[in-house]
Amino acid sequence: MATKVWFCAGVTVLVLLAAVSILAPFLAPHDPLRQNLEQDLVTYSSAHPLGTDKLGRDILSRTIYGGRISLLTGVATVLISLAIGVGAGSLSGYFGGWLDLLLMRLVDILMAFPGILLAIALTAVLGPGLNHVILALCLIGWTGYARLVRGEILSLREREFIQAARGLGCPSQRIIARHLIPNLLPPLLIQATFGLAAAIVAEGSLSFLGLGVEPPAPSWGSMLNDGRQFLLVAPHLTTYPGLALMITVLALNIVGDALQDRLQSRTR
Repeated sequence: MATKVWFCAGVTVLVLLAAVSILAPFLAPHDPLRQNLEQDLVTYSSAHPLGTDKLGRDILSRTIYGGRISLLTGVATVLISLAIGVGAGSLSGYFGGWLDLLLMRLVDILMAFPGILLAIALTAVLGPGLNHVILALCLIGWTGYARLVRGEILSLREREFIQAARGLGCPSQRIIARHLIPNLLPPLLIQATFGLAAAIVAEGSLSFLGLGVEPPAPSWGSMLNDGRQFLLVAPHLTTYPGLALMITVLALNIVGDALQDRLQSRTR
């Protein structure tokens, strides 16, 4: 019961965050890029409930729009990484042989490097920008899905229903698409949930380092970077984007833990 409650709470938070991000043009009280130097570093006012930054830009509006960047990066990274990882892992696990050896050695090479350091190096070479951030995160993000899919397929490919499909003359691509991958959906969903949280944190880290979304576009990571020099005089600059990032990642981890507990209970 407790797991179900936490799962519902996490999903509710994520749905609200997604709705606020999608409806940002209607919900944000101000243009997130509009500057007003006469009202810089305001901590609170009726016009700016969460205050303003050093350029007089509304923190509430920038936090709302920053959610769009984080969620877009996370969802795009997970979908692309999932597609590549499922394809590579399916081929590796089902066919084995030299293809399995080649793909898994490539996975080992990429996983040998700390993910965030490799992403920093790639974005430093490619330059800042949302597309480059997504590309860098995808290049390192697909390996976990490939490993997961390969391991599951190795245990499934010798089952009776797969042997029966082979005996009926089903082509390999049909067996993979119709019989193997549908059985991988629960663990893939759990992996994708944690991967979404990791991608959002990675995007925030890259933006904090100046390697993410190019200014003046709002991002939670870049807002944290802009506010760190005013921690003592204007702590609101880092408090609200930091809370938004923390709540999003916490909700994703809660949902992922609940799904994992559910899968383990069904397995037992």
